Amino acid sequence: MSLVRVHNFSISLDGFGTGEGQQLDAPFGHAGMRLMEWAVETRTFRLMGLHGESAGSRGVDDAFASGWGAGVGAEIMGRNKFGPQRGPWEDEEWKGWWGDNPVFHTPVVVLTHHPRPVLEMEGGTTFYFVDADPAAALEQARALAGDLDVRIGGGVSTVRQFLEADLIDHMHVVVAPLVLGRGERLWDGLEGFEELFDIEATPSPSGVVHLIFTRREGR
Repeated sequence: MSLVRVHNFSISLDGFGTGEGQQLDAPFGHAGMRLMEWAVETRTFRLMGLHGESAGSRGVDDAFASGWGAGVGAEIMGRNKFGPQRGPWEDEEWKGWWGDNPVFHTPVVVLTHHPRPVLEMEGGTTFYFVDADPAAALEQARALAGDLDVRIGGGVSTVRQFLEADLIDHMHVVVAPLVLGRGERLWDGLEGFEELFDIEATPSPSGVVHLIFTRREGR
């Protein structure tokens, strides 16, 4: 069966995956881009057309960042990753943070209590807006992905819900050297979950630590 994966998911030293006060001009709230500073200089992010046009670095951070797309056939994300609106859609003109040709190039299942019509974008990205629990959303994403893996793209509450449901097989978490103090924490309510995984840590010269969680055999 295909794997369920998380990649390039950054948190602060105090466990926050996003800051407080998300809005249109601040996708990560008061955290700004600080959680992602390790990534913006990598070749992988530059090739996606994000944060500049230089060639980008090829070091430790890029080695981890580059694993996000290989073998992935669909993504699941929460509504807060798709956009800053809450409640019923005021309009359906909002098409995400990524422009007309989003970086995914796969089907994307967006979890929301307010479904809207399927949204087809350039480059093979199609957004499906569904009101579903993690297991049902994963079933739909696997059908869309074929034999390929499913990536859980965030935000924080979406990753946490899939961990709570024991549905994640592989997870790459990046601990950034900053304290946010407020926002949304990844680990709340997950006491003991680490016992389900083999964990490897790799420090980077950029100051972050890459944590790889791999589901233990037999689990």
